[in-house]
Amino acid sequence: MTTETTTAPRRSIAGRIGRIAFMVVAALLVIATAAAFFLVWTIQRSFPQTSGQVSLTGLRSDVTVQRDDLGIPTITASSTDDLFFAQGFTHAQDRFFEMDFRRHVTSGRVAEMFGESQVATDKFLRTLGWHKVAEQEVEALDDTTRGYYDAYAAGVNAYLASRSGAELSLEYAVLGIQNPDYEPEPWQPADSVAWLKAMAWDLRTNIGDETDRALLAARLNEAGETDADTQALIEKVYPGYPFDRNPMIVPTISAVEPLPTEDETGTAPASFSGPTESDATDTHTTDALATVQWQHADSVIEAASMLLGPVGEGIGSNSWVVSGDLTESGKPLLANDPHLGAALPSVWYQMQLKCADVSQTCPFDVAGFSFSGLPGIVIGHNAEIAWGFTNLTTDVADLYIEKVEGDQYWRDGELQPLDVEEDVIRVAGGDDVPLTIRRTVHGPIISGLTDDFTAIAEAPAAEAGERVLSLTDAPEVPSGDFAVSLRWTALDPGTTASAIFALDTARNFTDFRRAASLFDVPAQNLIYADAEGNIGYQAPGRLPIRGAGDGWLPQPGWDSAYDWTGFIPFDDLPVSYNPPEDYIVTANNAIVGDDYEHFLSRDWDYGYRAARISHLIERRSAAGPLTAEDLRGIQMDDEMWIGKQLAVAMDGVSVDGTGPQAAVDLLRTWDAQNHANSPAAAYANVLWSNLVRNVFVDRDVALPVGDQGRLFTVVGAMLDDPSDPLWTNDRLDVTGRDGMLALSAKQAYDELAQLQGTDVKRWNWGTLHALSLTSSTLGSSGIAPIEMLFNRGPYPVSGGSSVVNATGWKVGESYATTTVPSMRMVVDLDDFDASTWIHLTGASGHAFNRHYTDQTEDWAKGVQRPWPFTKKAVAAAAVDTLVLTRAD
Repeated sequence: MTTETTTAPRRSIAGRIGRIAFMVVAALLVIATAAAFFLVWTIQRSFPQTSGQVSLTGLRSDVTVQRDDLGIPTITASSTDDLFFAQGFTHAQDRFFEMDFRRHVTSGRVAEMFGESQVATDKFLRTLGWHKVAEQEVEALDDTTRGYYDAYAAGVNAYLASRSGAELSLEYAVLGIQNPDYEPEPWQPADSVAWLKAMAWDLRTNIGDETDRALLAARLNEAGETDADTQALIEKVYPGYPFDRNPMIVPTISAVEPLPTEDETGTAPASFSGPTESDATDTHTTDALATVQWQHADSVIEAASMLLGPVGEGIGSNSWVVSGDLTESGKPLLANDPHLGAALPSVWYQMQLKCADVSQTCPFDVAGFSFSGLPGIVIGHNAEIAWGFTNLTTDVADLYIEKVEGDQYWRDGELQPLDVEEDVIRVAGGDDVPLTIRRTVHGPIISGLTDDFTAIAEAPAAEAGERVLSLTDAPEVPSGDFAVSLRWTALDPGTTASAIFALDTARNFTDFRRAASLFDVPAQNLIYADAEGNIGYQAPGRLPIRGAGDGWLPQPGWDSAYDWTGFIPFDDLPVSYNPPEDYIVTANNAIVGDDYEHFLSRDWDYGYRAARISHLIERRSAAGPLTAEDLRGIQMDDEMWIGKQLAVAMDGVSVDGTGPQAAVDLLRTWDAQNHANSPAAAYANVLWSNLVRNVFVDRDVALPVGDQGRLFTVVGAMLDDPSDPLWTNDRLDVTGRDGMLALSAKQAYDELAQLQGTDVKRWNWGTLHALSLTSSTLGSSGIAPIEMLFNRGPYPVSGGSSVVNATGWKVGESYATTTVPSMRMVVDLDDFDASTWIHLTGASGHAFNRHYTDQTEDWAKGVQRPWPFTKKAVAAAAVDTLVLTRAD
């Protein structure tokens, strides 16, 4: 009895605990299931409708949107108004949050979305005034072009009228937790045009180098170096372009007939309205061409014999075109891969814009890469021509050291009033922040807004004739406080907003050049090919003519002798048409030699990518006619030029330890290709990183290491000189080249052994160099569950900095890929349907949509996807069709 009365309660308690535990687990499962269903519902409710029919107010006639298996849309409409209305609607379907965020960036209103943390960002961007310049450009548009932007905005707003909050994008559901009162505003044409300013800032070329040189001069002066020694060291680590090794884009300038002026034609280039009947018959301009006897001494073929590669961590691009004389089809092939910062979603949006009946009133039949938020196609082809871009890398921005007293500044011995504007920054969840914007004749004062520009103002050094001058104690400097202002072409109203449509409807080289004359900011190398077999190149852009200085360092703002005096006339800019080499390569390298009549830049990319591409074109074409597959193979070339030099230099260096020596031995049979699975590539890049840190960074006055192409040139020369003073580093107790190489080799082994183990044969470059795709907004929120919603990766990749396959990384900081070939395309002018394309992520900006990153794995492997263009090919590829109809 006793046993029974003592055990029964125990069973009862255990049973109750079990039942409670079961109920708790069941409840948690129910909550988790409900949360999962809610999350899935929240995510999927923003996915766009891609089939069936949608009625929209604002359309005149039905529009068809066909999407292929990658979600890439082809839009066909009966009028330009309907075409761009549908483009705006389609962009908003897939990418509206990206568009909304971009316009807040370009107008300096990020704090309205994300709160107080973005006030400093807004201060800087509002001071630059991108959106205000865009508004001026919109006001200056001709009626036809303005109509395109108005129709596009109407299409975006038609989508906004049908949805709100999480129905637009998952990001708005998350943003609503922090900022519940936020609602997107209607889209405006200036929101589109302002994005061109953001791209121009991203491609602003040498401002980073100019800033680094100014800061270096200040550090050297503080360390007691004379102005002369400072200048000598800066020129050593920023050498001139290696014309003896690497090619120019235009070794021989072609002469073409000047573009007709407004007086001659009655129509300004900005009013270009599409092809006319006379344009259709003018498919050749060969008769207008002649050769100017202005030739670089060394041939491109000699320069291309080097084993090379550049821009990785820097922003740049590759593009090239080969004539039919070198191809299997007898028609040109054109390749392009712009190098930009890795972004999720990708900066590009693939699409095709087609008028149902192509005519002068509806002239569009164009395909390629667009920017979400901007009407038209930026890079691609139409039914008759193809074009590609790379950054021009000309110097279009200068820093000026100003002397300011109160609300005045010194100018040619007199005080002038500053242009002062009062503004207010709205802050989500916080108080408004007042902002005072000050401008001189050169542009906005930007010191006090960022650390770098503020540091320049605190210890300024400037260009003074042929020398570097420390201004802190210079007697000729006026009284007052130092400040830094920015003179930049993008802060003047321009015509690029019209150039896009002129490119889209160009039918021959004359049309192409007319469009190029409008493409002023950002300045881009433009390559060309047409179905008639012609190839060409045009340098466009608003390129300044300078006074006393060349913008290599900041210039004294109080002396008008250093002002810009005008802009290079378009007809004086370099041009090439059907060159004797039968190909044109642009990879941010020097356009022309130093004997060109106008100064363009001292900060070109150093030309290793261009030389390697040229070498591969010549080598492959010598073996047989080129195919599109050959061009795709060149785009994925991984050869690291400095790796070859390091391998040779290490051959005679003694390294202590079995492990370090085994690592060095990897280089003996390495082909210098940075393949993802290569142990030698992993070691070579880690060796390079340690060498750069030891030579340039870990010293009493650190030297800038930004662009690895520049470092290739500097270190390449040093490897030929074992006694170069930079090999000696007292802080590391190292003297001479071999000692520096031995130390760096040992450090590289130790670093890789810690990261990937001691078995050198198991090392690989791809994992070390992997790409993580991070959403530009909520992907870096610092809240892990939110970041997991939006970020993807890592993806192992090949390539590297200063390599044709330009997957850039920040030397001395991380081997992770940060900049990428943001898209790749190869256009076949013999059969547009045989062209191919790919870009970094996918068509959709919606996390968990099947097109969010469905191109990334192919992109990483170098695979390109078919690009159907003709009506028949588009129809065969279509998996979804949406008809947009007019709402009565």
